[in-house]
Amino acid sequence: MPEVIVVGGGVGGMVAALLLARDGHDVRIYERLPRLGGKLAEHRRDGFTFSIGPSLLTLPGLFLDLGVPLDLLELDELCRYRFADGSTLSTCRDPERTAEAVDRLAPGEGPNWRAFHRWAARCLDASTRTFFAGPPSGPVVEPPFRSAGQRSGDRPGGPAGGRPSGPLPRPRLGDLLAVAPGRTLHALAARFFRDARLRQYVDRYATYAGSNPYRAPAALGCVPAIEHGDGGWYVRGGLPRLADALAASLDKAGVEIRLETEITEVIADAERVGGVRTALGEAVRADIVIVNADAASLYGRLLPDRARLRRIARLGLSSSAFLMLAAVEGRTEGLPHHSIVFSADYRREFGDIFDRRRPPEDPTVYIGCPAVADATQAPAGAESWSMLVNVPAGDPGRWPTPPEAYAELVLDRLASRGHDLSGRLRFLDLLTPADLRDRYGAWGGAIYGGAYGGPLAPFRRPGNRGPRRGLYLVGGSAHPGGGLPLVAMGGRIVAALARRDFPRSTRRPEEARR
Repeated sequence: MPEVIVVGGGVGGMVAALLLARDGHDVRIYERLPRLGGKLAEHRRDGFTFSIGPSLLTLPGLFLDLGVPLDLLELDELCRYRFADGSTLSTCRDPERTAEAVDRLAPGEGPNWRAFHRWAARCLDASTRTFFAGPPSGPVVEPPFRSAGQRSGDRPGGPAGGRPSGPLPRPRLGDLLAVAPGRTLHALAARFFRDARLRQYVDRYATYAGSNPYRAPAALGCVPAIEHGDGGWYVRGGLPRLADALAASLDKAGVEIRLETEITEVIADAERVGGVRTALGEAVRADIVIVNADAASLYGRLLPDRARLRRIARLGLSSSAFLMLAAVEGRTEGLPHHSIVFSADYRREFGDIFDRRRPPEDPTVYIGCPAVADATQAPAGAESWSMLVNVPAGDPGRWPTPPEAYAELVLDRLASRGHDLSGRLRFLDLLTPADLRDRYGAWGGAIYGGAYGGPLAPFRRPGNRGPRRGLYLVGGSAHPGGGLPLVAMGGRIVAALARRDFPRSTRRPEEARR
């Protein structure tokens, strides 16, 4: 069987490694950091635990179908939105309850939300048969999940193993129209809603891809069909336990894991890869090299390719994150697991991020507080708040306001909108785009690689097959995109491509002569 090396131990690379190891491949993972999981990580201090990556799991069946054991808690309230005028909207797993909440917020808009949700479901179905099932050249895996497949209270999942078990999806003639080609996400929101607050609620789905809703494609509006169809889930102990469970599955499958080992080169000739070189100068051969790193890092450093690097640069960078990790004294009555405090002017906010390249003066703040459901995340009588503000990728040293002063601005904005932490902070730790850049090798600290700008942007992302035979790319900067579900889908796609390109009968030339 061909030998496989995975460069980087993020979730996408872990999924691809697990599937190929179960096929019988000899698989090694080389990870520069002391643990696997990539951005699925946490920060601990003085008994407080903070998620510094995803804090909500959607489509858990993507992992349960692989036989990865997870202790899951379903969240009935998916998110609570607070608008600048003080009004709030709580969205729940049940679409009908959400529609009723929308109608209470903006009378008469409930039916419009139901129509929007039906559109999102059609868009998701079309994307499942096409975009999520493989590269633009055609599907290579079965539908990667069962959209709207469970009802509230059911546990998601299915048969273990992760290998395609049914026919490949067949794209339909209407799939292109189902994703509203040529329409931006904001234009989609305006099509369904009269109320500006509900348009802002829809626009916010662009941030799932680090993008600007006034330029991002309408297809990002399929996310509510995922959230309300398959629910939002929390992994007890924090979402990094998902990375731990994947690592245990890799160990069971016989994958060799090399931590704190940096790869500096992908060894290749003009036609195919031959292996990798470590920072210590060791050359390790392989038939298949899967790079689970930023595409810019691959084509800028590991296997330099100026033409591809220029194409990546033309996409523009996705947003980065300014993370404020707050140890909060006392318990906040009625605080949900996830909430979003919106800015007063969304267009200006995204103009700050993507055009003026500065932290927004009036930021939207995401608040994650798992301690409301998980006592392990904070000491008794306290809470751990992970607060995220979308900011431009790049050097925070060029910001007009230093990070510490900007954190004070964010706290002031929160206080003016119902979340006053004055006198309650035990400590406040900050992570900036520079930290994300240095820790994960992300270009400028961009969370998702390139931004989604324009209707064809999803298809302009770096592909999963590289320019050499045996080279593959997986992770948030490659097809199909970033976020836990998409990088897991990317891992499935890469494993399927490697199976197709290297059938079981493939042998190295020296083996064939024996």
